[in-house]
Amino acid sequence: MEVDVSEIDAVDVINRSVCTLSWEYLLSLLRASSRKLRVVDLQDILFGKDFLLDLAQRGLPCQVLNLRSSHFRKLTMVGNFMRMHTLNLDSSASLTNFREECFTCMPNLKFLSLCETRITNLWTTTAALAKLPSLVELRFQNFLQDDEARKHPASDRRDDYWDSDHTEISIHDEAPSVSGESIMYRHFNEEQYLNNTDMNIDSSSEDSSDDSEVDFSSQDRETSSMELLPDAPPGWEDLVNLQNEVSFGTLDMQDDEEPFFRLSDSRLSYIAPKKCISHNPSPICFEKFYREYMIVSLPNLKILDNLPIRKVDREKAEVIFSQNFEYLPYKRKNKESVVSILQKRETRANHTRRLFPRRKSQYYYSRSLSAAKVGSAAWPALCPLPIMDTTARDDRRSYRPRQFEYHPSDASLMVFGTLDGEVIVINHESGKIVSYIPSLGTMNSVLGLCWLKNYPSKVIAGSDNGSLRLYDIRLMPPTATGSHQSAGSIMFDDFDQLTSVHVNSTDELFLASGYSKHVALYDISSGRRLQVFDDMHREHINVVKFSHHSPSIFATSSFDRDVKMWDLRQKPNQPCYTALSSRGNVMVCFSPDDQYLLVSAVDNEVKQLLAVDGRLHLDFTITSTGSSQNYTRSYYMNGRDYVISGSCDEHVVRICCAQTGRRLRDVSLEGKGSGASMFVQSLRGDPFRDFSMSVLAAYIRPSSNSEIVKVNLLASSDQDKGYSYTQHSHPLFSSGG
Repeated sequence: MEVDVSEIDAVDVINRSVCTLSWEYLLSLLRASSRKLRVVDLQDILFGKDFLLDLAQRGLPCQVLNLRSSHFRKLTMVGNFMRMHTLNLDSSASLTNFREECFTCMPNLKFLSLCETRITNLWTTTAALAKLPSLVELRFQNFLQDDEARKHPASDRRDDYWDSDHTEISIHDEAPSVSGESIMYRHFNEEQYLNNTDMNIDSSSEDSSDDSEVDFSSQDRETSSMELLPDAPPGWEDLVNLQNEVSFGTLDMQDDEEPFFRLSDSRLSYIAPKKCISHNPSPICFEKFYREYMIVSLPNLKILDNLPIRKVDREKAEVIFSQNFEYLPYKRKNKESVVSILQKRETRANHTRRLFPRRKSQYYYSRSLSAAKVGSAAWPALCPLPIMDTTARDDRRSYRPRQFEYHPSDASLMVFGTLDGEVIVINHESGKIVSYIPSLGTMNSVLGLCWLKNYPSKVIAGSDNGSLRLYDIRLMPPTATGSHQSAGSIMFDDFDQLTSVHVNSTDELFLASGYSKHVALYDISSGRRLQVFDDMHREHINVVKFSHHSPSIFATSSFDRDVKMWDLRQKPNQPCYTALSSRGNVMVCFSPDDQYLLVSAVDNEVKQLLAVDGRLHLDFTITSTGSSQNYTRSYYMNGRDYVISGSCDEHVVRICCAQTGRRLRDVSLEGKGSGASMFVQSLRGDPFRDFSMSVLAAYIRPSSNSEIVKVNLLASSDQDKGYSYTQHSHPLFSSGG
């Protein structure tokens, strides 16, 4: 505590092995010097999650903070870090995202490194980083020149400074100089270090399965020898003893213009990124147009991934951004407040038409309001569908949704079918179950659901064992009863291995398809199967959809890569037309006005066709993953203004403009705790609320249930509360929409 008034110039705190201090004493020590604390270099695994949370919430008075391999999951550094100008979170393998309030107290942070994290979302990442007014250098990966990168195999890229000459790990490291002074650090001996790090930490008290901010559950994971070696001392001086390679420069406290991530070869500033090789990248680096998006979104940035940002780079980035991204919905160029838009609307309403002969359309202000709300909510509100079971507490159970549909006329209702064969109608606003239909021991997973439009109390449900029934929800109780009455249901002939059902616009007919090349046509009023159309495709037909307005027009999508349009009036022996995808088709649907067909094929191949003749109208060019099991589903949102798309191997929902194909935003789904990665099994746009949707999310944990997650892009999630509910295994099947 006397350091601040002593002749000591600076205090650096470095810890690499088991510490006898408790985390409380350590933080007290770090905070004792409010003016002289310079470098803090720690490993949080030595102190646990309480230490990490306290550090993030209260802050530190240091200038440089090195938390390599930290165990943050969602970064929430909201404490007082007023003096900090450099932050290193490299190799934080649990870090996936930032909380909305992160970086609010770091006005002087200039240099930030986030290599080898799990960060993926461009939108939330740039929204968080935009709160750093002094940020000039940012790193999500290391770029090396092509000729130098070839000298070092991929196995050496984790810590580039450990080259072949470093066979003995006893080194003498030097910290960055401050005012001409340098601090010499102790020798590190490999054997001593490995012995010290071979510790037995009791993880039972650190169970973070229900904690969404930090994750220490993977601390016993297999650790490479590179991870066990001592990191370079704080300041990240030259990481490699190689010529012409990207390295970190020394920290000059006197010169504000001196870049901390120094390019050791001046020629590199004239080398395009494509001539360099990326080392230690975070997943966000593989997002399409990542660099251009970052440059446009962070206008004060001078260096990105060790490469300088030149004027020509900014100009090119702005062009690419305008071609591929929507800054705000409905082509709005500037962010406006809701109050400002309402004032403009009232001002115009009070003037005469003579002064304003060209009046705004009835949608102009509602769309402007939506754009303003979306623009102010970088972290959209996500919450699991609340299900309030009215049975006795001891009998309450969790449900395993497999398919769901919004009600066509009641904005509060939704029906979902479960993996156990149940059909449940729920008020998705209150979570109250309206009707509960048990499986009756005959149904398996419910894969097909469709409401009748003219008789909105009725819904058709089909299961994967072929069972087909029509239910009247007015006659179904909200809870399971001892015996189920069949008065409120109609049975139809089975359709084996069913995956999809759909009712026509007049509620007279419905179609069923499945793991076969055939489609069956049913009459709803009589309950009879009228006809089976054989061999409509060369492989099984995953989805069949009637048009919204013509009762005889329907489309089929198949894994034979064909999408076909049919007309019942022509006794469908031949399709009206056939459109070809490059991969197997997972689903197809009509736009609400029947002008377009939205086709989703395996691994993010999403296209919009003209419904009249099948010509390509728009290719959304979503990046593929290379997986043949990445089943993609897409639907319309906001009428036919936007398209939402998700895939079962990915945790993100992509939102694109249906007229231009430009990306508006990605919404990342994350469960709570380690290993709770969420994957998109199905999704629907809310037909009554703009920029709202629901997503059926499955999980990688074998013992977990799936959940329906409601997403509202117009509301901000001030605190992402995560999910503390049970979860279901990752879907590797493609049935249904």
